Amino acid sequence: MGTSIELGTIPGYLAKPVDSGPWPGLIVIQEWWGLDAQTKSIADRFASIGYLAFAPDLYHGELAQHGDGQTASALVQKYAPAAPADLQKVFDALKSDVLCTGKVGSVGFCFGGRMSLVLGIHRPLDAVCTFYGGGMQLIFDQLGSLKSPVLGLFGDEDQSIPAGTIQEFEKILDKIGVEHEVIVYPNAGHAFFRDSDPKVYRPEAAKDAWDRVVKFFGEKLH
Repeated sequence: MGTSIELGTIPGYLAKPVDSGPWPGLIVIQEWWGLDAQTKSIADRFASIGYLAFAPDLYHGELAQHGDGQTASALVQKYAPAAPADLQKVFDALKSDVLCTGKVGSVGFCFGGRMSLVLGIHRPLDAVCTFYGGGMQLIFDQLGSLKSPVLGLFGDEDQSIPAGTIQEFEKILDKIGVEHEVIVYPNAGHAFFRDSDPKVYRPEAAKDAWDRVVKFFGEKLH
C-alpha cells in the first residue's frame, strides 16, 4: 500500500488511503528498532481508515534486528539528538502537502512514543498519541509547551518505565491544563501492541488501544 519517499528531506514510508484526498495527516513514529515492517504495517493500517500516514526513518537507513537491544540502544544514542528537528521538518512538509487537509496528528511507540510528545512540544499538532513512551520522563520539564490533546497508552507490567512515571505524567498534564486520557492496561508489558511478536503482544489490550486511538484521531483530526 505504501511507498518509500522523502518528506521534508526526511526519508520514510508513505501510506495513502484508496479514496481521493485530501486526508488528515498522521506521523507514525518508529520503535527503537527503527523503521521496520511493524511500523510500516501500522502506517498501512491508518491509511486503510482514511489517514495520509507517513512513518519517518529517523535512523536514515540503519535498522536494528528485533531483539538486538544493544544495536537499538546505540542507534537511539546516535540519532535521538537529531530526531526532534527531523520530525519538525516532516510535520511542516506534511501539513502543507496538497494531499493533507491541514490537520496533523502523531502516534509513536517506545522511543517513538517519547518522540511523539517531543514533536507536540515543538509543533502545533492537532492530536498526540504515545504508546509506552520510553524515556518520556526525560522531557517532563518541557511539557509546559505542549498544547495538543494527548492519549497515553501503557501496560502495567512495563519494566522499561520507572515506577511512578505514568502517574507523574498524568499529574503534569493536569497541571498544564492539556486535554488528555491516560490508560494503563493490566497484565500488559512494554510493546503490548506489537502484533508481530507473540511474546509481548496482548490482543485484548491492543484491540482496546486501537479502538481508543481510532476514536481519538476521529474526533481531533476531522
